[in-house]
Amino acid sequence: MAVVTAIPIVALDFPDSQRAMTLVQTLDEKCRFYKVGSELFTAVGPDVIQWLRDFGCDVFLDLKFHDIPNTVAGAVRRVAEMGVRLTTVHASGGSGMLEAAVEAAGARCGVLAVTILTSIDDATLGEAWGRPGVEARAEVLRLSDMARAAGAHGIVCSGQEAGEVRARHGDALKLLVPGIRLPGDPAGDQARVVTPEAAVAAGATYLVLGRAVTEAKDSRGAMEAVLERLA
Repeated sequence: MAVVTAIPIVALDFPDSQRAMTLVQTLDEKCRFYKVGSELFTAVGPDVIQWLRDFGCDVFLDLKFHDIPNTVAGAVRRVAEMGVRLTTVHASGGSGMLEAAVEAAGARCGVLAVTILTSIDDATLGEAWGRPGVEARAEVLRLSDMARAAGAHGIVCSGQEAGEVRARHGDALKLLVPGIRLPGDPAGDQARVVTPEAAVAAGATYLVLGRAVTEAKDSRGAMEAVLERLA
């Protein structure tokens, strides 16, 4: 079997641990890396992280911290102590916050700086930033520079910007790409989506797979299909 060049992470975006555990057990050896986001973590807390680790899986805790540097550092320190492999903070929190997060994580946990959410297009970003003519692409590149300077493990960006970030920073930043859709899949609430192959071609390190796997009638079969596309 060919080697998969990017690491797939399945998003456990469920309101309870039972559905999450059922999916993990169904996928079994097909996936050993899972995202725990705000919905699941708020519902069940850190117990699901321990369960995933006991099951032999790596954990990406995606809570997108954004607060004063001291508060974010305390949260990230605790995340690292839980054995989480990757976690997120918002790049827009500034250099001081990013540096505090990286220092708190140490070598135990990779800090990923969230640039511009894949649900946001240029018009929405301009409205949020309060100035016309803002381009998501330009903001992703600017924030990626800040993340690298702060020593972040990598950034979160869409596959549409991944190629430029990779060309600009090489291997200095790992790229996590959400908004992955198979051909023919609806975009849903995402504005900037790409296929798995396009994300890999652009230089993605990690791919977050959501509904393409979690909402499939045959989740294991869907995961196998994604792996074949990545191989």
